[in-house]
Parts: sequence; C-alpha cells; structure tokens
Amino acid sequence: MSASSLPALPAAPLRVVFFGTPDLASTVLEALLGRDDHVVGVFTRPDAAKGRGMTMVAPPTKRLATARDIPVAQPRGWKDGSALETFREMKPDLAVVAAYGRLLPQAALDLPRFGCINVHASLLPRWRGADPISRAILAGDDETGITIMQMVLEMDAGAILHQSRLPITSQDTGGELEKKLALEGGQTLCEALDLWREGRLEAREQVLSEVTTAPLVQKSDGRINWSSPAADIERATRALDPWPCATTTREGALLKIWRAAVEDSSAAATGTVLAVDKTGPLIATGTGALRLLDVQAAGKKRMKAADWARGARLEAGQALGT
Repeated sequence: MSASSLPALPAAPLRVVFFGTPDLASTVLEALLGRDDHVVGVFTRPDAAKGRGMTMVAPPTKRLATARDIPVAQPRGWKDGSALETFREMKPDLAVVAAYGRLLPQAALDLPRFGCINVHASLLPRWRGADPISRAILAGDDETGITIMQMVLEMDAGAILHQSRLPITSQDTGGELEKKLALEGGQTLCEALDLWREGRLEAREQVLSEVTTAPLVQKSDGRINWSSPAADIERATRALDPWPCATTTREGALLKIWRAAVEDSSAAATGTVLAVDKTGPLIATGTGALRLLDVQAAGKKRMKAADWARGARLEAGQALGT
C-alpha cells in the first residue's frame, strides 16, 4: 500500500461544483455550504414522478441549491457534450461528488484543476458500489464509515484521502444509518478539505485484495427465505428498511416484516409458526427462531405483530411463506 502527499490547496476560497441527488447528498452539500469555499453549481438527477398521483418531485439536492440561489444542472446523460460544456462554464477548481447516481466521463474528471473527490458511505475498499449501507448491515459488519477518495473512471476505485469510522448498532436500520452517515459525510469532507489546505493530506491506494462490492439492492432481495438463519433474516429486516423491506406471504398475501428479534427454538419445519403470544408470533428458521415484532399486511398500516396475528387468527402450526 503506497501513499503520496498532495500539494496544499490555496488559502483562497475554491470554486466548487457539487454532484449529488438524495437526502444524503443534500446533507453533505449543507456542510459544504457552511464553508468559505464557493459552491458555484450543482449537478443532480432529473426530477422524477413519485406517489400515486405520479407528481414530479425535485431531488433534495436541487431543492437545497435552488433555495440558496445556486445554479442547477440536471442532464440526462453526458454523451452529447452539453453537460460537459455546462460544467466547463462553471470554471470549477474542485468537484465534490456524493451519491450522484451517475458515473462521470473522463473528460469531466479531468476538468477541475484539483480534480474530483467522492464522499462514499463505506470504509473502502470494503463495499465499492451503489448500496454500501444496506450491504454492510446485511453482512453483519460492526462498523462502517465515510471515505473521501480521488475519483477515477472505475467506480469507487480511486486513492483514499481521508476516512472516519462509525459503529453499526444492533438496532440500526438502513434508513437510520444513512442519516448518521450523511452527517458524518459532511463533517469528514470538511476535515479532508482542511487537511488538504494545510498540506497534510495523503493519497493512499486501495488494497485490491480487500475489495468487496455492494451491488444495488433489488426488490427481490427483500423476500425472506425461512431456511436462512434467524440472525440473517433479522439483519435483513433492518438493512432493507425503508426499501424494499423484508417480506413474506401468508396464504398468498404479502406481509412486510419491519422489526423482529432472534430467539432460540426447538427444531421445526422452517416458516412454521411455533407460538403466538402477546409479544408476537415466533417463526421457525434454518437456525433459531424469529419473533415478529412489527409487521404490515397488504393494504394496512404498520402495526404490532401481536395485534396483526390476533386479527389474522394466526395459530401455532400454520406457516408463512405460503
């Protein structure tokens, strides 16, 4: 693993262009706007139709930039050259990217005189890719963090400039951990820029033998396999909250599992209801049992699993996943 010192940034405020889209990116942008550097433009994904009415909704980063009178660009791609020209007209000294949702071409990476840096929600080289937060919980990691890295054409493969660590608790959901990492991301970015200005930042190449990947979570990833260990299923209920959520079926009807707990159990066919009491139904799994605590039946609101079981007349010996 090699490291090289970076020449110090100038003391004068930089012209920074920010690339980002969801709430996590908006939180990082908020931190950047608290500095003396000038955010002269924001690139984000196009507005998207959401909800039953398919109303067009602007990304959180666009809403923040618009409120601060910062020019916003929402290109659908970079192939026709117009996005690159817009980027060039902003005359960036530095580009900061956080959950933009689109790869930048080499011509864009080469444009700012101090390059492009990325705020990534993992401890690279672990969890390169689009869903590092969910993947870290699913894998049972006990910590995650933020990596500030130099961007290259290959996804998340650039040299590491600065990192901070954050524990993953046994109660963290994907949504809750993302909020923590968003705040951590803004703070870690500001620390990295301060170190860079002081000439104390180093670029450290990633150790290739330690690389793991974090592919985008799909809706099908939420489907519970009751033959899996109870601990794995419990982590899935947290990692996939708020989307796509861990799901099973009962007599063909969808049931979302929002919260659960692992318990010991005697052997039984996986997916079988072992008991139903005031704390919720207990379900046999491949290893141990899972106590359902919060669930959501199709067309219903989220509720205590014990209340759902009582209303659904769930009894020991019945099965889920059917």
